[in-house]
Amino acid sequence: MTPDQVYALLPAVHRRLDAQHGSKLYELLAVIAAQARVVQDDIEQLYDNWFIETCEDWVVPYIGDLVGYRMLPGTTAALSDNASPAHRLLAAAAPRREVANTVANRRRKGTLALLEDLATDVADWPGRAVECRRLLAVTQPIRRYTTEDHDARRRLRRGGLVDLRRIDTLDRIDGPFDELAHTVEVPRADSARRVGRYNIPGVSLHVWRLRAHPVTMAPALCVDRARSCYTFSVLGHDTELFTKPVPEPSASHVADEMNVPAPIRRRALTERLYDYYGPRKSVCVWTGPHPDRDVVPLDHIVSADLSDWGYSPRAGQVALDPVLGRIRFPEQTDLEWGVRVTYHHGFSNDFGGGAYPRPDNTVGSTAARFRVGPGEEHRRITDAIERWRSQRPRSSEAIIEIAGNDVHRDVESILLEPGDRLTLRADDGSRPVLALSDRTENGPASLRINGTGPRDESLPRIVLDGLMVTGGSIQVSGKVGQLVVRHCTFVPGWGLGVRGLPRSPEEASLELIDTPVCVEVEHSILGTVVVSRDEAAAEPNRIFLSDSVLDATHPELAALAGPDGRYAHALLTARRATVIGSVRTRAVDLVENCLLNGDVQIAQRTKGRVRFCWLPPSSRTPRRLYCQPEHSGDPDRVTLKFASTRYGTPDYVQLADTCAEEIWRGADDGSEPGALHDLFRPQRQDNLSARLAEYAPAGCNAGVFFAT
Repeated sequence: MTPDQVYALLPAVHRRLDAQHGSKLYELLAVIAAQARVVQDDIEQLYDNWFIETCEDWVVPYIGDLVGYRMLPGTTAALSDNASPAHRLLAAAAPRREVANTVANRRRKGTLALLEDLATDVADWPGRAVECRRLLAVTQPIRRYTTEDHDARRRLRRGGLVDLRRIDTLDRIDGPFDELAHTVEVPRADSARRVGRYNIPGVSLHVWRLRAHPVTMAPALCVDRARSCYTFSVLGHDTELFTKPVPEPSASHVADEMNVPAPIRRRALTERLYDYYGPRKSVCVWTGPHPDRDVVPLDHIVSADLSDWGYSPRAGQVALDPVLGRIRFPEQTDLEWGVRVTYHHGFSNDFGGGAYPRPDNTVGSTAARFRVGPGEEHRRITDAIERWRSQRPRSSEAIIEIAGNDVHRDVESILLEPGDRLTLRADDGSRPVLALSDRTENGPASLRINGTGPRDESLPRIVLDGLMVTGGSIQVSGKVGQLVVRHCTFVPGWGLGVRGLPRSPEEASLELIDTPVCVEVEHSILGTVVVSRDEAAAEPNRIFLSDSVLDATHPELAALAGPDGRYAHALLTARRATVIGSVRTRAVDLVENCLLNGDVQIAQRTKGRVRFCWLPPSSRTPRRLYCQPEHSGDPDRVTLKFASTRYGTPDYVQLADTCAEEIWRGADDGSEPGALHDLFRPQRQDNLSARLAEYAPAGCNAGVFFAT
């Protein structure tokens, strides 16, 4: 109700007298109308508060109580006063969705499709539910079967010997898609000690924690030109190909191999080639630059074991090995334009160089923009840098955006002048590769970033965003003020061999040479960092490490140090980081929620803090708070175990399932320390287990099993 509407209700004589005396009555009615609007809006909101989709936030718990909604343990912790505002906001949004689904889910209670939906809704993990009693071996009755005895005929498939001719079935033994009969296991599926899957009341929910990350129209690496042998990975190592999940056709559908990000099996590729192969599917191969007419036809693809490159395809065939990520053409095949591939590889989170969207990809509007890549204004990165240099008097800030997934070998050095602000970043959906050396050369090269100019002028700043760097190191020298490494991968060991071993494990990925640069590393993977600076004449370099991996390729090698293994003249701040290798630095400010798999030696131990970390007991650090294994007092049991510490494997730096709970929940908020902290996997598992206990079939016990 507006003031004019209220004022119009008065007699005309009062309105005329009020106008003669300065409209004092109108001003009073305006205040009354404002309060009337508040009452009116509240009355209208009463109707909206009847529905979970439109109700106010304070009404959600009341509606949840009416339908019997039970809050998850992770949500309760996220809504506490100790949680961050971002966590409280996400937790407040989750109950609204769950309360809305409570009634519908209870109508579907006990169905396998509902358990799979819970895995996706509660934990964001794709899943497949299996009723274990249907996989139990059953003793066959001796009596004669009749045509009406359908149950007895079905049991014939659950007690006989394995049919060795069903190769695809044998390939899926003990996995989420197993179809063979098993003997009974006494332990329960949800047991806290020994877990058993195959039991009469057992229901197993298999979940996939790894995601399928796409690589689109990227060049394949030729490892043997004479025999036409290629690898999907541009780094040349074996990489397991994963399925690009497709949506399930209906709400009652139980997931199969095409609905989850599972590794592609050789037999599955043979049996269902059409489902896996194609330009917009899990894997595809091109023999030219044109996406439409250069794709290898479907009927030319064969699945093969290329573990020793022994399989030689016939003329007109192309052999693919999805387990090793290898391709082989017939010998002496003319591939003038090279080979390009689209595939998906498994990884746990969005960090390191990748084609995933990067939320921090924002820049100022005044910066000059230059695009590099196929069909863009510049073909090479150096051409864009030279053009920016020619415009530098007018614009000291520039963004060079690289489109596509090509390999760039032209960048050797970047010269920065005082006041420069340069951003070298990948376009959204792209993962360009900076190869710092040609494989035909004898030795690796380096990308040299050098700052020049007087000491009293503004120091330049450079940002590397979304790039993969291989074949050498990044060297920063001279008067550079800040280096920001965001969502990048500096391949540890400069490169990978065919079996995934580092080519140069003792070489550095980032070198700071006589420079005051401040280094900020976010959501990235780096090799060894070496700081070379005169300790007596300069302040230490500031190094900030967050949500990242510092990988020296071995715990006994140096991950952060000075030349010749001396102390790095640096002040380190690390949050949610995983370090593989020793750390030798002058001082630390704060090391929090980190996994330090190597000897840690800090020269200045009177300043700084180390809290909620795992590090070797023999380390020399400032005062440690709630750090393992000394906090538990059991160093023999609370040992750090990774599923893999080799870069390029799907479960890289992921904690092993057998890792002690003190480490698994060792962060300050109950999550796991290290670079994968923000996945909150312990909380996801707790929430999923709570929901399974609520919605499992009556009389059954449901357990969570990790497929990846």
